[in-house]
Amino acid sequence: MRPVAVSCGEPAGIGPEIAAAAWHALGDDLPLVWLGDPRHLPKGTPVHETDDPADQRPGKLTVLARDFGPPAIPGQPDPAHAQGVIDAIADAVALVQDGRARALCTAPIHKAALIEGAAFAYPGHTEYLAALAGRHRVVMMLACDALRVVPATIHIPLKDVPQQLTASLLTDTILITHAALKRDFGIAAPRIAVAGLNPHAGENGKMGQEEQDLITPVLDALRSEGLAITGPLSADTMFHAGARAGYDAAVCMYHDQALIPIKTLDFAGGVNITLGLPFIRTSPDHGTAFDIAGKGIADPASMIAALRMAATMADAREPRT
Repeated sequence: MRPVAVSCGEPAGIGPEIAAAAWHALGDDLPLVWLGDPRHLPKGTPVHETDDPADQRPGKLTVLARDFGPPAIPGQPDPAHAQGVIDAIADAVALVQDGRARALCTAPIHKAALIEGAAFAYPGHTEYLAALAGRHRVVMMLACDALRVVPATIHIPLKDVPQQLTASLLTDTILITHAALKRDFGIAAPRIAVAGLNPHAGENGKMGQEEQDLITPVLDALRSEGLAITGPLSADTMFHAGARAGYDAAVCMYHDQALIPIKTLDFAGGVNITLGLPFIRTSPDHGTAFDIAGKGIADPASMIAALRMAATMADAREPRT
């Protein structure tokens, strides 16, 4: 079985230690290939350095070794590592694109260090991956066993959401989500719930016009194309157990509307998934956690979930025989 490629992320954060912990937890049932400087892995991690991701050795973590120069000091990001981090991501993407790895799982990066050390020109991980893939339109999904959510707008001030929320953006977000639910999750007839922007989904215009003027026309047009969509719905009643049973994914209008419910339901086990790429990309749903890096207390649950999700999605795209 082809491995999942794991990019190292920020060496001074918890990325290397949760990758090693996840590998220990998953064993040889889910082959991995880790791209980074093996000196940054926890001391005593058994590694097999190779140039061939298929060269897996039982009981050892397969590593495509890169020399990042200075040693990593937990909690202290070093801009000297920036180019190595960026190259590890690019190399991992290349492995997936040429078929030597079946999916990509990325450890968290520290954007400030990448900008300072290598003039990193992208707002974040996702935008860099989209550029490597050829400027694909992508959306972010957060997923756990109980819920999948997709925010239509992401890292912008709340006051800017109404201006950024366009018919084109919402249409693309829903269509990309629908396609991914079929291709990557094996759902033949996806059901998508769409939140309103305003309290009570605008309450027939009494609390805002965006539902009537923008959201409803988009949803009606997509329903006419055969998509199973409900909404716009009042966001405060969308996420209890009974409501969640009625849909496969929820599309929300802004960041916190989507992320608060999933982080409440499963803070440690959520997975960040980039939809719309020509390859599978997952990531743990947390940051570099500099405050606990190197202390051996980082919880690998989200990394484990991200790796399992990557493998499951790969199976949906290319079922094993």
